[in-house]
Amino acid sequence: MLEREEGAASTLRQLGATVRTLDLWDDPVELIQDDDDELEIRPRALVFEALDRPDLAVAALRAVRKEPYFDNVGALIAVTVGQIARIDPASGFDDFVLHPYVPEELYGRIRSLEWRRSEFATEERHKVAGIVVDKAGHEVYLDGRPVSLTAKEFALLAYLCERRGKVLSREHLLARVWGNRYEGGPRTVDIHVRRLRAKLGDALPLETLRGSGYKLRAPDVEERASREARAAERNAAMAEMDDEESEMAMAMADDEE
Repeated sequence: MLEREEGAASTLRQLGATVRTLDLWDDPVELIQDDDDELEIRPRALVFEALDRPDLAVAALRAVRKEPYFDNVGALIAVTVGQIARIDPASGFDDFVLHPYVPEELYGRIRSLEWRRSEFATEERHKVAGIVVDKAGHEVYLDGRPVSLTAKEFALLAYLCERRGKVLSREHLLARVWGNRYEGGPRTVDIHVRRLRAKLGDALPLETLRGSGYKLRAPDVEERASREARAAERNAAMAEMDDEESEMAMAMADDEE
């Protein structure tokens, strides 16, 4: 976003948000501050003010998506009315908003992005990526669309959500989901896992651990690993810069001698 009097940055600040801005053609790394990881600062949404040039926003989004810092952050493209038809559904944006802005609409669309990207767990509902498991209503939604599951598929999915982040053996799942009286073998679990994956696709972060069982991947593990990797890269870059400065200083000293 650019700093403009009637731009998204100004509108969002009026709504109380903290905003960082950058030209579409600049390096997105400039949006990241050194203490973001330490302070656990994460962006809530990305707003690309394309206006009459949605093609520039698409290129900018590709550059942003190369940075792990922006993983799982929703992206909104802002265009004028005449450019709506030029928005490619496959461009990678989650939604669009019209300019000139209506503050309530801009705020509402950002909240909608956060909901689609958020995850939570309560006694009655679990949200894993785009999957919502409503245990009270015995319903499952994928990106807002209902997904038809059998009773055992639903029970297995709900149990995996309850034990998210833990490795569960086939025998354990068989006992807890099918019951101790069930006479079938562990292969039953594999069959139902395949069915869940077929119906929910990549939205289901379920790992198969050879010889151990299954684990519904927890998001904080990935984010922590990503933060540590970014910190290591920055430290290595800073160390390399320090080495270069030392070498330059030594070379200048040698020249003076």
